[in-house]
Parts: sequence; C-alpha cells; structure tokens
Amino acid sequence: MLKLRRGVVAESDPLVVEVGTGRGTERRRAWADPDLVGSCEPGDEVVVNVAALDLGLGSGGFDIVHVNLTRGLGGGETAEGIHVMKLNYSSLQHAVDGVEEPADAPAQAVRAIPVLVLPLHGHLAPAAWAFARAAAEQRATSPASPSVGYVQTPGAALPGSFSRDVRTLRESGLLCGHVTAGSTYGGEYEAISVTGALHAAAGSLGWDAVIAGPGPGIIGSASRYGHGGMAALDSAHAALALELPTLISPRLSSGDPRPRHRGLSHHTETVLDLLLAPVDVALPGERGDGSDPVSAEGRGELARACAEAGHRLLPGIADLAGYRDAGLPRSSMGRHIDEDPAFFAAPLAAGSALAGLVGGD
Repeated sequence: MLKLRRGVVAESDPLVVEVGTGRGTERRRAWADPDLVGSCEPGDEVVVNVAALDLGLGSGGFDIVHVNLTRGLGGGETAEGIHVMKLNYSSLQHAVDGVEEPADAPAQAVRAIPVLVLPLHGHLAPAAWAFARAAAEQRATSPASPSVGYVQTPGAALPGSFSRDVRTLRESGLLCGHVTAGSTYGGEYEAISVTGALHAAAGSLGWDAVIAGPGPGIIGSASRYGHGGMAALDSAHAALALELPTLISPRLSSGDPRPRHRGLSHHTETVLDLLLAPVDVALPGERGDGSDPVSAEGRGELARACAEAGHRLLPGIADLAGYRDAGLPRSSMGRHIDEDPAFFAAPLAAGSALAGLVGGD
C-alpha cells in the first residue's frame, strides 16, 4: 500500500512539511509537483507519500506531496479532444496532448537527425554544453547553430519539472525543447512513447539533434538488468528503428567507490551487449598535454565491449576545463568533476561527437 501521511506545510521555499509519525510530529523535507497538485503555502493541509525518506534514500530522499487538501482539489479543465492519459490507472492519472501525429494526418518530412542516448541524467548538462560549443565552432559562418532538444525517457524520475538541469539548459538556450515520453510527464511536449518523441523531434518539432535519457535519480539494484540504465537500450532501439544515427554516451568513472561502476560501468556494458544492431559509442579523446581523464583500464574495457558487439568508437573532445568554468553542474552523486573526470569526459565527448553528426549522410 502507499505510505501516505497527513501533514501541514511549514515552509514553502524550500518545502518543509510537519508530518505526524509514531514518534510525534516531525519537520521533513518535501517536494510537490505544481503541475499535478498546484502550489503549496504555509498552513496548507497536505497528504504526503513518506516512503522514500523513511527508507533513507539518498536519491529521492524527501516526502512527495500526493494532494493538497487546502487548495488542490479544484483541478484544471481538460481541453476538448485530449484523451491521452499519463500515469493512467493510478490516482495521479491526468490527460495530456500527445505530440505524436494522428495516423490519418498528412505525412511530415522526417529528417535523419542524430540521437545521443544517455545512461543517466548527470550526462545531460555536459553533453548539451559540448554540443553547443562544437556546433558553434564547426558552423561559425552559418546564420544559426543547429538545435538540440531533450527527450526525457523512463528509467528514473518521472516528473519533467523535477530537473533543475533542464530548467537551466532551457533558460540558457542550450536545449531547444523538452519532451517527456512514456511514463514521464510534465515537459513542454508529451509523447506516449520514446519512438513517438523521436519521430516528432525529427519531424514536426524541427530539431536538428536529440539527447535522450532518463531524469534525475536513476533506479538501481546492483543486478545485471534491474536498473534504470536499461532505458538506454530501449531508446537506442527506438532510434535505430527510425533509421536515425544513434550514438551512446558511455558511463565511465574514475572515482566511483563501487567496483561495478569503475572504469566502464556495468550499466553501459550490458546495453552494448544487448543491442540488436551496431551503434556509435563516444570515446573521450586524450588531452594535448598527455594526461588522460579516462584510465587505461576504462579505455580497454570500452574498446573490448564495442569490439565484441560490433559497435564503432567515435572520438569526441572532452573539454573538462571549459566545462568547469561554464557555470553548469560540476558534481554528480556527490563527486566533483575533479574527483571523477572520467564521468564528465564521456558526455562531453559525446556532445561534441553529436554535433559532428548533424547534417551527415
């Protein structure tokens, strides 16, 4: 059963809720999705889901407002003709306008735009920044740089409004749009499937490239297949089925204390092994000064995994110093870019390689 408790909003920014527990009343961190439950103000009576915080989760370690009993019961009106549901058959089901084209609509021209598939959300900001830098350098004489948008896939956080990175990247112009696909919701556009989102990006939305990957808080279980990184397999297959150039950003690490994620993460290794067709895999280039953000072991593991499955390594530029000064997120899972340069080098290389694929054959 859902672990729901009544509470009263104590603070709104950041959100703190006083929740009754077996130990009395506690002030607890909380989060509310304004698109689903509206605003929360001090004194509002709310119902919160306390499961994550009670489990002591590092990712998602706060209560989630399920409903605001004071001001959240009015709801919004559904526009005529909208009949697609997200979170369907749950108490949070709500209608959305899908970005997919009706089957009887005139066919839109779909260009073969490249798709970069991410293993986790921490790769989004470095990849988007590197794409913009590389695109500007490659097309300095063009009237406009190519655009890249973000398709948020299942595999981690479902709400599109939860990511601070997406807001920052949209406000800075590094992303041209945000589609939430499948079970995710709350983006600027909604898609019933990842395939539908990619098709729309290449057609009606007019993007030049796509970055596809899960939201924050990837799900993990230390098993081979039971983790949110498997969403990359579905996203890559969707891109391949649409005959879109497909590039993987590998999950690498030089600082993760968990052996399964050091060097080449088992998340990426499993996806590369299970893919049904070859893809390109980004490889961070070595620095001009002879230093290397990726260990020899990590490079060897990535090369072997690609060779065994027939994938192609595609070198890209990993400008760690430039990204460090860009004012974008410089830490992931508690590790700073200087403590885990390999983690950031992979999406930086992938973003620069993605720019090189725009307009290709």
